[in-house]
Amino acid sequence: MLTLSAKKSGPKKSATGRAVSRPVVLAEEGSFTLPRPARRMVRFVVSLCTGKVELPRHIGKVSLAAYLLAVGGYGIVRGGHWSDFSETMTSTAGFAVDNVKLAGNVHISEIDVLQSLGLDGATSLVSLDVDEARRRVAELPWVASVEIRKIYPKTILLNIKERQPFGIWQHGSDLSLIEENGSVIAPLRDNKFANLPLFVGRDAESEAKNVIAEFADAPQIAARVKAYVRISDRRWDLHLDNGVVVKLPEDDVADALKRLIRMENEQQLLERDIAAVDLRLADRMSVQLTPEALARRQAAVAARGKALAKAEKET
Repeated sequence: MLTLSAKKSGPKKSATGRAVSRPVVLAEEGSFTLPRPARRMVRFVVSLCTGKVELPRHIGKVSLAAYLLAVGGYGIVRGGHWSDFSETMTSTAGFAVDNVKLAGNVHISEIDVLQSLGLDGATSLVSLDVDEARRRVAELPWVASVEIRKIYPKTILLNIKERQPFGIWQHGSDLSLIEENGSVIAPLRDNKFANLPLFVGRDAESEAKNVIAEFADAPQIAARVKAYVRISDRRWDLHLDNGVVVKLPEDDVADALKRLIRMENEQQLLERDIAAVDLRLADRMSVQLTPEALARRQAAVAARGKALAKAEKET
């Protein structure tokens, strides 16, 4: 028993205009019929195998090249070599970094910046990780902040903001540059910062800003201070340029400095042959003589005693 698998349609016209009857496709009842797209695919495969379809020229070479590229790309990605591959390719294409421009650096050398970036002749500007480069440069001791820009095809621009030195902190035998907030910038390597105030002792760096503020109304004394020495994390001793030590109280430092300025203006106290001035007590000021001055004073007192004794005998 045969059944029609296609609907009848009207006559089809030939190229000459004559009507040609459409063939009727018969299929055995109960058999499976492929969908139209599948039938087209089967016909194409059959035509390809029988040579009725002509392939484009060099299709084999192109297919092989595509296959090799796909396999190579998969291997590069799976092996974790994609970044190296892309850097090599882009550098070869003319994007290798060969110019680094710095702005805002005073104490930071270009060599330190280049070493932190890790640049070499094959570093590609395209594959350069700006965030990672910024993190590396920011780890340099003097860097407060840094802005990095790519300028294609071969230039990197770095705008650096440096930390500002406020003083020198001596802790033990080590000397370090510090900021106003007490943060350590870097070890002191040369004497170009010799004009900065020197703070000595434990926790002296964290209190440096506060003690300097106390001298706002005493610039003539501050100008003579060679070192601010922190004593027991409670108070300060001032070591002046002529060797005199001024012992400040824990509180009311400004009032103690006023008393010192008054004595200096009236009696030139700090120019005398003294070793120390003790201002720790609010109601009195103690002065310690140098050993030489003390010896002279003792000799003078002894000579005066002898003179008084002789005068008594004569009377």
